[in-house]
Amino acid sequence: MRPNRSGIGASRNRAIAGLLACAAALVVPALLHADEAQPLRLCADPTNLPFSSDNPSQPGFYVEIGQALAQALGRPVAYDWYKSYFGKRTVRVTLLGKQCDAMIGLPRSEDFMGPAVIFSGTVAKEGYGLVAAKGQVLNGLDSLHGKRVAVQFASTPQNLLASRADIRMVTVLSPEEGMQALDQGKADVAFIWGPVAGWLNKTSYNDRYQIQLSEGEGLSWDAAIGFAKTSTELRDRVDAVLPQLQATIGALAVKYGLPTGQPARFGAAPAMPAGTTIGAGPGATQTASVVATETKGDAPGTEAVGSGKEIFNGTCAHCHGPDAIQSERKIDLRLLRHRYGDDMREKFWTTVHEGRPTKGMPAWKEVFTDDQFDHIFSFLLTVQSESND
Repeated sequence: MRPNRSGIGASRNRAIAGLLACAAALVVPALLHADEAQPLRLCADPTNLPFSSDNPSQPGFYVEIGQALAQALGRPVAYDWYKSYFGKRTVRVTLLGKQCDAMIGLPRSEDFMGPAVIFSGTVAKEGYGLVAAKGQVLNGLDSLHGKRVAVQFASTPQNLLASRADIRMVTVLSPEEGMQALDQGKADVAFIWGPVAGWLNKTSYNDRYQIQLSEGEGLSWDAAIGFAKTSTELRDRVDAVLPQLQATIGALAVKYGLPTGQPARFGAAPAMPAGTTIGAGPGATQTASVVATETKGDAPGTEAVGSGKEIFNGTCAHCHGPDAIQSERKIDLRLLRHRYGDDMREKFWTTVHEGRPTKGMPAWKEVFTDDQFDHIFSFLLTVQSESND
């Protein structure tokens, strides 16, 4: 008797169809959730504690927030390491260059990078802090009457205190020097970049000082997570999970020594433009120092001046003041024509290209183009004066 081959074939076909259906049932959900399997790529500075570090044993405040965020989203995390002291250029190269999906710690402001960057809700408040021996009451300018106050060179606190003859300023170049001045008895209070002061207090000074965040124009701002403007869906998903991370973020702030509690309120001060700071903040990171010189020929065009002003305020304002307004004559770029005369052009080109390493200024020829240097110069020409007395 011959076997019924058609029956065997039909059974085999039904079995194959069943297997394919099972496979499809497994593949479709995997495709639907493919984005969750992709790493959440974060931009971060590899050497910028207390905010970020590529050392897994001490990753930093923002990096640990990113790790908690990725876990809440059900995604692995990856990092694009890039130095933050290039200011807005860092954002353009990494976040807007699609090398990463998000950057934690950007100033939450519509003025920052225009419409190109959108923001999550606030994750922390960053700013300058008042560091003093525990038990002192510091709640504004009047509480600093008669005190020696360490301030960072060319910072908002220095400009704020410049008009007070009853407050003696002790100028320092970094938060590290400010803490040293306080610890060595050269200052009674240090008015310096708060997050770094808190980190140093925790890691180097056995938590012996109190640190109070300040509040006022140019003194503090809300930090958020930045995204490219096309990433609204990811931004919305992040905002949806941020509320459940508040306790974690608070614990991380304590872990890394960030100032917490009620801030001390100060009046108006010359504001640092929103976004001039990425990472450790004004005076705490390496920043540009530009010596402007006078060009020959037609007056600079409006477009060049605007571009140069944006670059200047995004990179150079830490040392030379927002819009080049600076109370320290040595670095007041409004006096350059008065200072250098016909040699200004040569001084400018040499300084911005080769830097001044002995004074802490890097060479910027690998960072900005010659056209960008010309734009910076064009802006500085518009602020020249003979004296700022």
